Amino acid sequence: MARDGAIYVCQSCGAAHTKWAGQCTACGAWNALVEELTSRPPGALAPSKASKQRGLSFETLETQDAAPPRIATGVDEFDRVCGGGVVPGSAILIAGDPGVGKSTLLLQVAGNAALRGVRCAYISGEEAVEQIRGRAQRMGLSLAPVKLAAETALRDILDGLKREPFDLVVIDSIQTLWSDAHEAGPGSVTQVRSCAAELVRLAKKRGIAIVLVGHVTKDGQIAGPRVVEHMVDAVLAFEGERGYPFRILRGAKNRFGATDEIGVFEMGDAGLAEVKNPSALFLDSGGERAAGAAVFAGLEGSRPVLVEFQALVAPSAYGTPRRAVVGWDSGRLAMVLAVLETRCGLGFGNRDVYLNVAGGLRINEPAADLAAAAALASSALDEALPQDCVVFGEVSLSGDVRPVSRMELRLKEAAKLGFSRVLGPTTAPDLLKLTGVSRLADAVTRIGEQSWN
Repeated sequence: MARDGAIYVCQSCGAAHTKWAGQCTACGAWNALVEELTSRPPGALAPSKASKQRGLSFETLETQDAAPPRIATGVDEFDRVCGGGVVPGSAILIAGDPGVGKSTLLLQVAGNAALRGVRCAYISGEEAVEQIRGRAQRMGLSLAPVKLAAETALRDILDGLKREPFDLVVIDSIQTLWSDAHEAGPGSVTQVRSCAAELVRLAKKRGIAIVLVGHVTKDGQIAGPRVVEHMVDAVLAFEGERGYPFRILRGAKNRFGATDEIGVFEMGDAGLAEVKNPSALFLDSGGERAAGAAVFAGLEGSRPVLVEFQALVAPSAYGTPRRAVVGWDSGRLAMVLAVLETRCGLGFGNRDVYLNVAGGLRINEPAADLAAAAALASSALDEALPQDCVVFGEVSLSGDVRPVSRMELRLKEAAKLGFSRVLGPTTAPDLLKLTGVSRLADAVTRIGEQSWN
């Protein structure tokens, strides 16, 4: 029987239960319910005399005040993902795997912003001040006027931020903070939710831009309740594949800019270096293009990115052929294979299929259908695509090649990198030498016959 004022909170999704159970009924997680004490039901507020007398006041949409300028941190790739700079009074959540470089990125952001006159503070609950100083020295930011602190008590952090005026504050990380208003331990759902709410409230009230670092689970989801993602103004995911020096900052939510915008960095001995032209990194510029390779003219947010699709079709040694894909949706691969078999006459029933996106980048847009299909057909027919050819287009289940968004921007990026041919929809702009196809079967025929005129 639960004690008076006790509830059981799921540590995976944050759902509250009146009694303990082995499985959370909201998300299905096992052994995730933890008892927590509360003085009143979640969401209940104690009434005050001042609130009764004052009441609720309304305002109109009209205003004579200009919007405050965004904070330019000096790290252009970070500012790009934020929508052109950090908005004063906003709350940003950055999540990533352990060791991907979240602390390095934010120390670099705070250091460069401080050198530009922005009042910055870096508060760490995971490292000592000397550790942060050592990293700043390796990055060449030891002279940056950043205020450092190592603290996990929320009350002390709030008091310190109220005493001194700051423009940008980094909290590393939200899972290490604890509030004495709750008996739950640091990192629990109650503590994460409560600490995040207090910090967001401070940001809105005093106009401080606060950046929170969040851990991720084994599944790649941000640890803690989903309500934290709804509290903040922007959620940025810092991604990086093991074995690659590249790091990608991707906007998953942004109230002040476009989502799915990316910033590309390269990890080095002196920290993270910005990559101004990511297309040159993801492409192999040496030698002739082998069979099974196709260059895709993609779009990440507002940035065009050229990346190489690599496919290998090999005879299967077992009864069940294998399908392996890295950097693309496996369900999308199954659909493209079915269209190639049914509409184009290519057989994959007794062959293994491997598909890889070079450079560790993950592609999500449907415009990559034709590039993946061209790479698969090129490998199956053992015919290489031209070295100066890019591919893009959406493939329907009927085998039609459909136009995609912002084709002119894709072609301008391809022309800038020296590509002169394009295999795509017939409605593509005539900026390069276009081999327009309306059906996937036509594209496969051109690849097999090498007819690109």
